[in-house]
Amino acid sequence: MNLAFFDTKNYDKPPFERVSKDKNINIKFFDSKLNYDTAPLACGFDGICVFVNDTIDKSVIERLCEYKVRFIALRCSGYNNVDLKYTEGKIAVFNVPSYSPYAVAEHAMAMLLTSVRRTHKAYLRTKDFNFSLNGLVGFDLYGKTAGVIGTGKIGRAFIDICKGFSMNVIAYDKYPIENSDIDYVSLDELYKRSDIISFHCPLTEETYHMLDKSSIEKLKRTAIIINTSRGPLIESKALLKAIKERKIGGACLDVYEEESDIFFEDYSGHIVEDDTLARLITMPNVLVTSHQAYLTTEALNNIAKTTIENILSFEKTGKCPNELHCLK
Repeated sequence: MNLAFFDTKNYDKPPFERVSKDKNINIKFFDSKLNYDTAPLACGFDGICVFVNDTIDKSVIERLCEYKVRFIALRCSGYNNVDLKYTEGKIAVFNVPSYSPYAVAEHAMAMLLTSVRRTHKAYLRTKDFNFSLNGLVGFDLYGKTAGVIGTGKIGRAFIDICKGFSMNVIAYDKYPIENSDIDYVSLDELYKRSDIISFHCPLTEETYHMLDKSSIEKLKRTAIIINTSRGPLIESKALLKAIKERKIGGACLDVYEEESDIFFEDYSGHIVEDDTLARLITMPNVLVTSHQAYLTTEALNNIAKTTIENILSFEKTGKCPNELHCLK
C-alpha cells in the first residue's frame, strides 16, 4: 500500500517509519501542506495522511477522488478542516480520537504556571545575570476556581491536575458525564466565577467564537484564559482588545484562530503580517506556543500506532473503528 504523507516535520518520520516497518506500507513524506495546488502529489497513492492545518475541502476532495485516493488518515483527533459532508460516500476518513490526553492537559498547566509565576521572564533575566525580582510577582493557584470547558479525556485530565493544586473546579459541557463527581454549571456561570478558564472542546459551528466580545464582558478582570484546543474557539480580535483594555488578566494560547499559515514554521527572519497575532505576542501577559501541547514522545508514538492500525483495518475489512461520518 502506498501512502502520501503531507505536512511532514522531522519529528513525524521516526515513529511512523518504526510502526509501519514490515507492515507492507510504503510512505512518501511530503513537506507541503495539502491544498488544491498540492493535491496532485497524491496521484498514484492509495491514501493520504494529513494533519490539523491541511485543507480538505470540496475542491481538494474532488481532486483526491479523481486520483482514486481511497482514504484520508488524519493523524490527529480534530477534523474541523475536513468537509465530511462532501467525503460521505466518496472517500473514507478516519482519525486518532485519543493519543495522550495527559500531554495536552499537562501543557495547559505548564503554560498557566509559566504565565502566573513569570518563570519564562525569570529564565531570560538570569541568563543575563539579572537577578532582580521586580515585576515577577505571581499568585497562588491554591483555592482559585478553574473553569473547564469540555470534559472529554483531556478536560478530565486537566481537572485532575487542577485538583492536585487544591483548586476549586467547575465545568461546562453540552453533554455532561452522568453520575460523575464533576461540578457542572452553565457557561455563563463558569465565565462569571472562574479565575482560570481552560478550553478543551472541539471546534463546531456551535463552539465557534464561544469566547467573544459579549462573553468576555462576563469574565473577572483577573481571569486567565487557556486554549489548547482549537484557535477559533476564541475571537482573536476581541481577545486582543480585552487584553489592551485590561479587562482580563492574561491568556495562554497554544492555538490561534489564523494559525494555519504560521504555526509549525520558522518566521524568525520574516515580518509576520498577521497584526493581531503580532500584537498578542508583544503583550506581557500573553503566552503563545505553536500548537505544541500534543508534542510528547508518548503522543507521537500513539498517533503513529493508531494511524497505521486504522489504515490496516480499512485495507483488510473495508471498515475502520475510527471512521468519521457526517452527522446529518
